[in-house]
Amino acid sequence: MLLASSSFAQEFVWTSTTEQSPWKQSKVILSKVPFIAPVLTFAGNEPIVTFKAWGTCFNELGWDAIQLVPKEQQDAIFEKLFSANGDLRFTMGRFSMNANDYARDWYSSDEVAGDFELKYFNIERDKTTLIPYIKTSQKYNPDLKFWISPWSPPSWMKINNYYSVVSNKEYNNLDPRLDYLLFEGTNQVNEDLFPKRLAVNDYFIQDPRYLKTYANYFSKFIDAYKNEGIQINMVMFQNEAWSYTPYPGCAWTPEGIVLFNTEYLAPVINQEHPDVDIYLGTINTNRFDVIDEVLSDPLMSQSIKGLSFQWEGGQILPELREKYPNYKYVQTESECGWGAFDWSAAEHTFQLINHYLGNGCEEYTFRNAILADNGVSGWGWKQNALIQVDSKNNTVTYTPEHYTVKHYTHFISPGSKIIASTNDQSKKNPVMIAKNPEGKLIVLAGNFSDTIQDLSVKLDKNYLNVQLAAHSLNTFEMK
Repeated sequence: MLLASSSFAQEFVWTSTTEQSPWKQSKVILSKVPFIAPVLTFAGNEPIVTFKAWGTCFNELGWDAIQLVPKEQQDAIFEKLFSANGDLRFTMGRFSMNANDYARDWYSSDEVAGDFELKYFNIERDKTTLIPYIKTSQKYNPDLKFWISPWSPPSWMKINNYYSVVSNKEYNNLDPRLDYLLFEGTNQVNEDLFPKRLAVNDYFIQDPRYLKTYANYFSKFIDAYKNEGIQINMVMFQNEAWSYTPYPGCAWTPEGIVLFNTEYLAPVINQEHPDVDIYLGTINTNRFDVIDEVLSDPLMSQSIKGLSFQWEGGQILPELREKYPNYKYVQTESECGWGAFDWSAAEHTFQLINHYLGNGCEEYTFRNAILADNGVSGWGWKQNALIQVDSKNNTVTYTPEHYTVKHYTHFISPGSKIIASTNDQSKKNPVMIAKNPEGKLIVLAGNFSDTIQDLSVKLDKNYLNVQLAAHSLNTFEMK
């Protein structure tokens, strides 16, 4: 037995957050009988997964937002995000190789067309933005781990010779006549899937010189950051290969994905960086057949260690994990909304975490730790963040979503066992049971309905019985 039965009489600390009243703590004692039928049961269950890491993305616009506030406030922000005793306790970071949609503008580490020897490769731009951001974070957690993916290769390596996939007269200068390359008019639209139409062309040039150079580019990038004291532990070939974007992006076909990962990227990384893992990602499509086609290639299992998911990709996570149980699974970008910074974003993120951890993801990455004002990018997309800076008043607000994240990260530390999770189709009442490395049981529960809800969770022979306030986030930790 996990615990002697007498220990179940002890108190649980109940931490509850509503929009009007964040992070209130009280006590609750287990009962011998349930209020209602228990929604989850713990009875020595085998864990779903052992959780490894919470993380966030390092973006240029996040660094710019931090610079808007005084030094003492910057210190407080980094303490809350990365310190082992802080609010969120992140132990992992993600950053992009070349510009992403939350860079100041487009750039890469080598824009010299035809430079197959990568003679002009450099990370000088990163030394002014991402590297100071990361190194400041390392002061608060020297053991931070990092992983990377590109949004777009260098523009000269692409068939349209441009950083984005599609034209947009407001946000880029791509010749709209080149947009036909994406579909060539051959795809049937499917309204139930994302994307509705699949790219018929790889936007990365499928020529051995380019493919080899790009694999070497990954290796040089890892080396360059290592020289700066930043160890990259994991790489993924592409961020959102199924988002056909007016900001940095690159469309790939299944054939191109298999070719690059198995014949170019994996051989180079395995030889030159054997301590760096390759994951397939980031998967942002709910087209199971496409991902299954990639994974069914026999060379893929020799090339990748795991699969990663974000956005629509999370919908096919359970099915893929059932068919391919031998891979590791991670979540790579919590959905970042549309710049509302509101309570609904907090509830949505709470439910997402429940879904990904409950379906076997051992890592979880949040998109924006901090943004200024309405969170708009240089390409017009507004996103949420955990911390919001008012650029006029230089003030800091910890958003509702910040409290959602704290409800998980403050209690489920690396090494915790995820025991059980509800499969709540309504997305109104997610519940999870976990056990931290010290052996304490943790129960997380959300009530996103408009009324008070009764909750019973069976823990061995006793019951956690509570009434959850409407639109509340809740964590229960055994004392």
